[in-house]
Amino acid sequence: MPSWQSYIVHPVLRMFVKRKLEKAFTPFEARAAFGSRPLPASPGVSFTAGAIGGVPGEWAQGKAPFAGVMLYLHGGGYFACSPVTHRPITGGFARHGFSVFAPKYRLAPEHPFPAAVEDALACYRALLATHKAAGLAVAGDSAGGGLALAMVLAAREAALPLPAALALFSPWTDLAATGASIQANEARESMLVGARIPEVAALYLQGVSPETPLASPFYGDLAGLPPTLIQVSEREILLDDSRRVAEKMNAAGGRAELSIWPNLPHAWQINQAFLPEARQALAQAADFAKSALASEAVPA
Repeated sequence: MPSWQSYIVHPVLRMFVKRKLEKAFTPFEARAAFGSRPLPASPGVSFTAGAIGGVPGEWAQGKAPFAGVMLYLHGGGYFACSPVTHRPITGGFARHGFSVFAPKYRLAPEHPFPAAVEDALACYRALLATHKAAGLAVAGDSAGGGLALAMVLAAREAALPLPAALALFSPWTDLAATGASIQANEARESMLVGARIPEVAALYLQGVSPETPLASPFYGDLAGLPPTLIQVSEREILLDDSRRVAEKMNAAGGRAELSIWPNLPHAWQINQAFLPEARQALAQAADFAKSALASEAVPA
């Protein structure tokens, strides 16, 4: 049964987020608005500035027994947010035992596609220099979820060993916006505005086809990918971005677990302090990644 908090969060998001997104704005205005009041980070976690692969970012470390290393790619439409805004999620994973690096990857419109993919791949290459792929997990939310999947496709193209697990929260995987849920869930969606998706995509693509696989991994070859957990709300406009990717991965012989949650907003995992479902979802993702890492570590 959905929590009482989940009923409160929708009108709040509709008033303070969706209304802003419905109005004309520049990416710089949106960047300032969404970065000015980060949600509370998880207690008991240390955040330390660092850089890997030449990409700045920060490490999140908790006190739980070490579970593995995670590369976390934040959401924000490829033009907003940062590792700081997503500390509730990276800190949450750290509390579950992961050593988490969140890169401050380059953002559009100053740095269009494929800058974000290049930065994510540079971080992953650097992690492979010091860790085995069997001990690595990759995760992300919204645009960061799409970026996580695109980065794994790029790693495969580069003949790099793939991570042991992927965890994707409401991933944006189809920048062409062809999913039926874009329109079907518009009235129920409390955060994103379907009509603005092409505009936001154009900021990132700047003339590149939205069906380019490393920009929209839905259009890529999804065979041979790591075990993947995809969490999405049944009422968000990006529902089909998750559903169709999971179907395509499984049809290609992979293992994609699609976890559809009721009555929650887009990328609800970020609201660790208020939503019980955010903590439950993150625990599910951490357990999924731990299980995949453990199975990879078992000798054949």
